[in-house]
Amino acid sequence: MRRGSLWNRFFIPLLKRSGWAALAQETCDSKAMGKDGKPLAGAAKTSFMKKCMADTCATKAVSQDGKPLSGAAKTSFMKKCEKGA
Repeated sequence: MRRGSLWNRFFIPLLKRSGWAALAQETCDSKAMGKDGKPLAGAAKTSFMKKCMADTCATKAVSQDGKPLSGAAKTSFMKKCEKGA
């Protein structure tokens, strides 16, 4: 087995899963500001966070060969990503 294929198969997906959800959460949380510059709260923040996480996860929903995921694979990925797993 070549070293590059081991890296691409196991380590890169592991790194992606471990850190990206936390980074997305932090980014969405920092963007949750109202038009007046005050932080969002309550239902407005909940709605914003849900939309922000969905948008963040949608950009990452690609297969190993770079094609966008579709169908059940996309649904499963989106649930896991939004959950932060």
